[in-house]
Amino acid sequence: MGSQVLGLWERLRGVPGGELVFSWGFAWKAPYFRSVRPRFVQVSPNFAALRLPKRRAVLNHIGTVHAIAVCNGLEAAMGALAEATVPAGKRWLPKGMEVSYLAKSTTDLTCSAETDPDTWTAGPDVPVRVKATRDDGTVVVEGVIHLWVTDKKPSADGLGSDNMSEDGSASKK
Repeated sequence: MGSQVLGLWERLRGVPGGELVFSWGFAWKAPYFRSVRPRFVQVSPNFAALRLPKRRAVLNHIGTVHAIAVCNGLEAAMGALAEATVPAGKRWLPKGMEVSYLAKSTTDLTCSAETDPDTWTAGPDVPVRVKATRDDGTVVVEGVIHLWVTDKKPSADGLGSDNMSEDGSASKK
């Protein structure tokens, strides 16, 4: 699937409106991401970035982008990175997120996710570094999302299965 996401990004990014179409499609596949209206600006192996617009629907009581909306943007960036990076024959599942809130989110934000190439083959726990940055360059949130990366289990049709339980073990359909 990683090659599908990366291939789609590479085909659409050079077309007028292509990044927007990709972003809509990504949020359509994972509907909760639609709540923050992510606009991807880069998708590549080991790195992804998106813009999270500051708009009324994601503001808190003090007029800044709500921390959980920021985390949603960070998770969307991580998901695109994971889909573009996961080795063939592997699958991924987020295990947890640790973030620090460093400054007020007073502008549109750039949410980015980054990994080191060797972490994808070093073991099942893959840490993805994430951060959200204001337009003035101030980092407002940073942290790590931990992924559980395991071999795809063969399915009855021999194509592999993407069914994993929350603890990372295979689950039955």
